[in-house]
Amino acid sequence: MEEFAAALAALTRRAGRAYAGTGAALYSGSHGNVLVTLPACSRVTLAHANTSLTPPRNWCTMVMATETKQWTLAELHRLPDDGNRYELVRGVLFVTPAPGDSHQTIDARLNALLTPYVIQHSLGYVYHPRAVVMFEGSQVEPDLMVRQPHPDANNPTWETAPTPLLVVEIASNATRRRDRHEKRELYIDAGVPEYWIVDGADRTITIVKPSSADEIVRDQMCWHPSGASAALCFDVSDVFGPKR
Repeated sequence: MEEFAAALAALTRRAGRAYAGTGAALYSGSHGNVLVTLPACSRVTLAHANTSLTPPRNWCTMVMATETKQWTLAELHRLPDDGNRYELVRGVLFVTPAPGDSHQTIDARLNALLTPYVIQHSLGYVYHPRAVVMFEGSQVEPDLMVRQPHPDANNPTWETAPTPLLVVEIASNATRRRDRHEKRELYIDAGVPEYWIVDGADRTITIVKPSSADEIVRDQMCWHPSGASAALCFDVSDVFGPKR
């Protein structure tokens, strides 16, 4: 078990984005201290590393029970700028490879829908990754968020930035679990009034609001944030494009 974790941690560091198709996040253990979450008990192939690894027989049951290292923001900020997205949620490090074309196309469609409305109603700006949300020792990079500009132009730190009016995550095989669990809880606790989980696989948008049941939307949805005189309404198909 430990040898497999060490080998996978070393390979993912060398391979960079090569493990995108595996849906694997990185493993947190004594070798490299990164969390690995495999979508199935199967052979892991890191294409650009020209290497395959076979997990031990009890890997899938043991990996979830392994006590993970508690990462800190200081450690997060020392990680290399290597094209991956590194996020810290309550001590757990999540690593996401660069997104694919379909993810970015959904991102672009959402941006085109949101930006005119945000400007018209003076809601601030639409922010993209590299812009972060920080809360109680966690730091994440939403795929999209709507937020007012920082009130202190002389010292605009992420720690004191306004709470977003809207956070959007575009789910993928590698991020679906954290988007629906760890990040969902973080955004609610941080006081984000509305969070969308946009899932291209089933062409749905899940609307998450504090103290409300989640709503899964498949047809038309509306967003009416505080401070806007009218709602933004659109067809969900405008986000995902025509069915294939």
